[in-house]
Amino acid sequence: MIAGIIPARYASSRFPGKPLAKIEGKTMIRRVYEQAIKSKHLDKVVVATDDDRIYRHVKDFGGHAVMTRVNHPSGTDRCEEALEQLGGGFDYVINIQGDEPFIDPSQIDALATVLKADKVEIATLIIRVDNAEILLNTGEVKVVLNPAMEALYFSRTVIPFLKDVPFSEWHLHRNYYRHVGMYAYRADILKQLTKLPVSSLEKAESLEQLRWLEAGFRVKCVLTEHDSHCIDTPEDIEQVLKLMRKKTK
Repeated sequence: MIAGIIPARYASSRFPGKPLAKIEGKTMIRRVYEQAIKSKHLDKVVVATDDDRIYRHVKDFGGHAVMTRVNHPSGTDRCEEALEQLGGGFDYVINIQGDEPFIDPSQIDALATVLKADKVEIATLIIRVDNAEILLNTGEVKVVLNPAMEALYFSRTVIPFLKDVPFSEWHLHRNYYRHVGMYAYRADILKQLTKLPVSSLEKAESLEQLRWLEAGFRVKCVLTEHDSHCIDTPEDIEQVLKLMRKKTK
């Protein structure tokens, strides 16, 4: 059994009330939820929120929601509390980002398929980098892999460094990948992750997945062809809509 959990906080320094922001007539959280329930592999989809307005809104459009504590340090921790509230019976959890309203259900299914493989503890999505602008953007998290498609390291900087090659041409000489922020966990592993102390690498790069790598957990990476469109500010909504309209022309 696989639970799809969508963490949704109301508070945000750059975009307060983001889950309830309207995008062409529907709230962001409703769009995420409706995309998630199209997955072929999720047995239940639930929004995990800390705000009664979001909770009531999800219930009003017929969705499932649970109330969680306000003080969770990450979406992973919120997912774990939500899983506890759902009770037993779920072997896996997929943490679906609540600020990516145009997520493709096939991305969820790809993670679900990998989760069921032997010995997979954690899985996440990656996409190839095809231009220098994204490669050099410190807001985009890059990842290097071992031959088994497991993450060796995540970083905001470009890794590996290519000696004697101009920065603008690095992506032409090597396959680079960036992280697409959706995680999947075995249920027992999720509980272990929330008990880990913050690590030094995590502090340095502000990336919680580095805490897991430092603790010895393996993160399986799954290649996707679908780009991730995260909305962090009100201005991002129009930019994402423009991109989506271009793709449908």
